[in-house]
Amino acid sequence: MAELAPFEHTAMDDIAPTCAKVRATFLSHKTKPIEYRQQQLRKLYWAFKDNEALIKEACKRDLGKPSFETYLTETGWCMNDCIWMANNLPRFAKDEAATDIPWTNKPLRPRIRKDPLGAVLIIGTYNFPVQLTLLPLIGAIAAGCTAVVKPSESAPHAAVVIAKIMRESLDADCYTCIQGAIPETTALLDQKWDKIFYTGGESVAKIIAKKAAETLTPVTLELGGRNPAIVTKHANPKLAARRLLWAKTLNAGQVCLSHNCTFVDREILPAFIAELKNQLRDFYPDGPRNSPDYGRIVNARQFQRIKKMLDDTNGKIVIGGTMDESDLFIEPTVVQVNDMNDSMLTNESFGPLLPILPVKDLDEAIKIANEIHDTPLGTYAFGSKSEMEQVMAQTRSGGASLNDGFFHGSIPTMPFGGVGTSGQGAYRGKASFDTFTHRRSVTTTPAWLEALMDVRYPPYTLKKQKSFAAMNDMVPNFDRQGKPLGWSAWFLGLLGLKSLAAVVGK
Repeated sequence: MAELAPFEHTAMDDIAPTCAKVRATFLSHKTKPIEYRQQQLRKLYWAFKDNEALIKEACKRDLGKPSFETYLTETGWCMNDCIWMANNLPRFAKDEAATDIPWTNKPLRPRIRKDPLGAVLIIGTYNFPVQLTLLPLIGAIAAGCTAVVKPSESAPHAAVVIAKIMRESLDADCYTCIQGAIPETTALLDQKWDKIFYTGGESVAKIIAKKAAETLTPVTLELGGRNPAIVTKHANPKLAARRLLWAKTLNAGQVCLSHNCTFVDREILPAFIAELKNQLRDFYPDGPRNSPDYGRIVNARQFQRIKKMLDDTNGKIVIGGTMDESDLFIEPTVVQVNDMNDSMLTNESFGPLLPILPVKDLDEAIKIANEIHDTPLGTYAFGSKSEMEQVMAQTRSGGASLNDGFFHGSIPTMPFGGVGTSGQGAYRGKASFDTFTHRRSVTTTPAWLEALMDVRYPPYTLKKQKSFAAMNDMVPNFDRQGKPLGWSAWFLGLLGLKSLAAVVGK
């Protein structure tokens, strides 16, 4: 068994000086060179590689996470991201030619420069403790920022490994880890930051956003939501059951993207429930509790929260229901409810609970889903092509997977983020670089252009105004009623023959 150091809080007196050092290092421009950033990313890769066994052990102790899931969602993902980001960084950081520039401004070479935002704070969470804490750091390093990382104290073993990885691989003047809970996080929020990146729940996000607003500090908030899954009568019940069950058993359902309720057409409900039972047996032949492939709830507080949801429901348990607090075990539990105000639907379960609300049709499913949470993190639909298109057209969410459960969130180079109360901002892939980058508009005005620019200088004259208008004003391709003009009428207007254009346009 890999040895793990004990979790220790950072001394409160050390927090402000540590943050000041990180800010001072950024202002020294040390992190600006692309080669420096690439070196840090490559060293971080090898630290992940060297500590794979420790990461696996930490995730096992914190969450009972199977080793395959740790590889799939933690180590493999982070190592690939280090390589991918280092390889693509020169392309991302290169100046970008500005688009849609009028010909009169072309000589100024309008372009977008990619500047790092500065010193950033990254606050992680516990469910995927390594990935959701260090993927943002990879983006910050790539962008040229310095960073302080605060892992979740709810996954203390993983937090210790995160600190070890950073200490062994990264420049300590630029990137450091602060350990602790609410007092330490509060002290961190009292420091000056150029960006705060937070992953977690809505209530804490409001505290962070309010604190950031005091100094107009930009934030990225990666939250969760009461994500709907919709299964219409035209769906394949076996496929829907298998894919949605996996999405609720991965990490014992502690996934911000997993569906919080499944709206199932009454016509297909019996077949869907039967397939859930079949798929559960296929996943765990000896039962989830005896399987090495099923995790545990992170701690007793979260266990009690999930248990209370189940205790308070008026629904009927149709699959599962077994719990053991001493082992932090909650069996995958399917509950058929009959009211959108049931405790299973009004709260985000963030656990292996699968409430099902029967509906008469797709319209009812969409209506209820929007009433429960109109801006969830994810939306999942199973049905015909036209039905899935209707779901997309009549709902909002951070992302969506059609005919699957949160597959969009498992593509590492695809932007990931919420909308409304499920979050703001996005990261992963190039979006990780972008979220820590300021796009700085730049022009260079050549001296030889001065004669043509005389129109902007006083004294102003009607002749100068006409000259400027000739270079600047656009001709509308629509009439006063907002209807588009035919090409001939627009062309005559372009030539200045407006009266004739009006006749042709009728």
